[in-house]
Amino acid sequence: CRCCAEGRRHSSILYSILRSEERAVPPAGPAPRGCPCGSRRRVALRSPQVACKAASAVLVKTLRFVQNVPCFQELPLEEQLLLVRSCWAPLLLLGLAQDRVHLETVESAEPSMLQRILTARQQGEQLPPRAPAPAPDRPHHGPHLPSAGEIQAIKGFLAKCWSLDISTKEYAYLKGTVLFNPDLPGLQCTQYIEGLQREAQQALNEHVRLIHGGDEARFAKLNVVLSLLTSINANVVAELFFRPIIGAVNMDDMLLEMLCAKL
Repeated sequence: CRCCAEGRRHSSILYSILRSEERAVPPAGPAPRGCPCGSRRRVALRSPQVACKAASAVLVKTLRFVQNVPCFQELPLEEQLLLVRSCWAPLLLLGLAQDRVHLETVESAEPSMLQRILTARQQGEQLPPRAPAPAPDRPHHGPHLPSAGEIQAIKGFLAKCWSLDISTKEYAYLKGTVLFNPDLPGLQCTQYIEGLQREAQQALNEHVRLIHGGDEARFAKLNVVLSLLTSINANVVAELFFRPIIGAVNMDDMLLEMLCAKL
């Protein structure tokens, strides 16, 4: 393809778009332990409008970041879409961590199935219907709510990032590693994309050795952060941050529109 034929015209994929100073963040405490049954409880954002607005702003910044990577621009549009559709959620979460967006959640007011059965049995009635959907300005409840375990995975990821005090450059190299995933089915420029991912990892390693020479384990710790992202489903991210405000959202359509726009 054209991008492979042109070769590596850039010495680095991310140096040209790094900007602003590193932001220090306080270390986060360990995640609280609880009963495994609690991980299945449904939770919602305490302030959906605030959180969703912040997530939308981070998504715009994330796609602007992607569009400014020179080697990404050299890829055919089909390849660009395939990469973005597969990694928008991990990139968004990295952006939320970088911008220190905190998630405040509340348990769903909807009773559990067991509670509904017991209540109906005590009253000698049939199983009551589920509660109607709330008004748009209240926390979103319903069958699409993420579970407490899914939300805890997101909060655990954010806490891990904050505990490592990741710098702006490190976030950029982590995003490059996530963006250029050569293992996606359907990619045509596999070797080219694999080289870009390898370059992002090499740049991250060199930066860590330069800035954190005494911390030999930091590079591995940063890659552990990426491994945490694999346990977070993109549908959960969409349901949490976008459904409460704009309803059922087709992320593919939204990403295509945003990617083709000049953000």
